[in-house]
Amino acid sequence: MSSSEKSMGSECLPNAEKVSRNVLFQLTGSISCYKACNIISKLVQNKYQVKTVATDAALEFIGKATLEGLTAYRVSVDMFDCQLPRAHIDLAEWADLIIMCPASADSINSLAAGLASDLPGAIFLANNFRKPYLLAPAMNTNMYMHPATQDALKKLENWGVKVLPTEEGNLACGVTGSGRLLSPEIIFQEIEKCLRKK
Repeated sequence: MSSSEKSMGSECLPNAEKVSRNVLFQLTGSISCYKACNIISKLVQNKYQVKTVATDAALEFIGKATLEGLTAYRVSVDMFDCQLPRAHIDLAEWADLIIMCPASADSINSLAAGLASDLPGAIFLANNFRKPYLLAPAMNTNMYMHPATQDALKKLENWGVKVLPTEEGNLACGVTGSGRLLSPEIIFQEIEKCLRKK
């Protein structure tokens, strides 16, 4: 039994072995942040412990108070947060699963370049891939289909990231095409599926 199971109990997922339930949920700059709140709420309702990390761009779309109200944990934004002096390491170690949702084009390309210029980038580099790392893209169709973004997604998959597909449909920018964030229900199911495998 892991240390996280000892500290918080070891409830079972349906039809699954006992697993830990610590989910680190990272939000980056996309209007789809409002959908991410639905996923976070569902995770909490299903007895997961959820901590959130938000980029400055994500906080332009959704406020800290919303995320803190949903999770009962303080949002982590700054790598030099005085209350978490080793935030990138401590959060990566705490989590049993890490997800970036929504993952913007900027964040995807930054991860693939190995940059640690923000907290999500530093957490990514501190992750040893012995736990699931999911990425749910959300962006304009042209940005999603751009060779730089597609190459970055393939590179991240080769490193061990589970890259979720996008949906096709009407996007916030007014066009119709790929790049739309998967439905909250599907993303929630993917999280549970990964934890069952773990």
